[in-house]
Amino acid sequence: MTPAIFGIAGTTLSEAERGFFAEADPVGYILFGRNCESKDQLRALTDDLRAIHGRDRLVISIDQEGGRVRRMKPPVWLEHPPGAAYAALYGIAPISAIEAARAGAELLGRELAEMGIGVDCHPPLDLPQPGAHDVIGDRALGTSPMQVAALGRAILDGLAAAGVVGCIKHMPGHGRSTADTHKEMPTVTATAQDLESDLEPFRTLRNAPLGMTGHLLFTAWDPARPATHSPTVIREIIRGAIGFDGLLLTDDIDMEALTGSVPERSELALAAGCDVVLNCWARMDDMTGIAERCGTLSGAGQARLARVHDAMGPPAEGPPFDALLAKRDALLAIARERT
Repeated sequence: MTPAIFGIAGTTLSEAERGFFAEADPVGYILFGRNCESKDQLRALTDDLRAIHGRDRLVISIDQEGGRVRRMKPPVWLEHPPGAAYAALYGIAPISAIEAARAGAELLGRELAEMGIGVDCHPPLDLPQPGAHDVIGDRALGTSPMQVAALGRAILDGLAAAGVVGCIKHMPGHGRSTADTHKEMPTVTATAQDLESDLEPFRTLRNAPLGMTGHLLFTAWDPARPATHSPTVIREIIRGAIGFDGLLLTDDIDMEALTGSVPERSELALAAGCDVVLNCWARMDDMTGIAERCGTLSGAGQARLARVHDAMGPPAEGPPFDALLAKRDALLAIARERT
């Protein structure tokens, strides 16, 4: 099994993609707006992916947080608020915010599960700091470790109720980023002591089965290599100080924060201790290069992947969709009424 999650170019599989995926047998796939046209089309696409591998439990993932990070969009799918909406309510009524976040995540999860999607790259557990780039911005669940962890736990629980696995991100923390990693490498110069607060939400939720790195350079830990490529950060901070032992994905390996060819970046990430490379853009040359150069999923990675598969579905019995939506919106209205 190739230790990669690959993107898909369009709304259906090309014959080249179908043949390559069958041969490479990647860990899974990630979907974007370009893949999400209608409910019937999207369900047919995910069914087609499962048919290639002959198994129901397959990592088919998506970034569906709500707000500006959403791939399945209205009017076909529901409008979901950003993390800041739950953070605002937490400042007024923490228990209500936790209930709202859980209900909102279950709504997200039910929509994903209906489309045959079993993994959501959500929630972000990053603590935004004053003066940081707004790449996290209103995606953040708050500015205190306890609040972020509480709302993050609610999101993981809500997704799980729908049979969907959440992915905590972006370890070891993206809240101090001075740049958008899609475009350039941020350098974080905070001390190791100051960075302790950034680790806390991840430490609290370290038992999540799935997590993602961020492409940031932390001078306190490794002044030469970004987290995704740093054995020090992955082994001593993510696996050590945080205590995360789930399946560890890279953030999109094609981001401009990293240098070198995509297969070279992928090799470095796996050598540093990541389990799986996330490659989003469906460029056949990059995907074949990863498959040729990155070997097979490690034994530890296979065991961690099995835990992800085990966490997928079936959904729990829950209230009707409309009742869940009404609950979420009534709770979020509390914050709007106070402002």
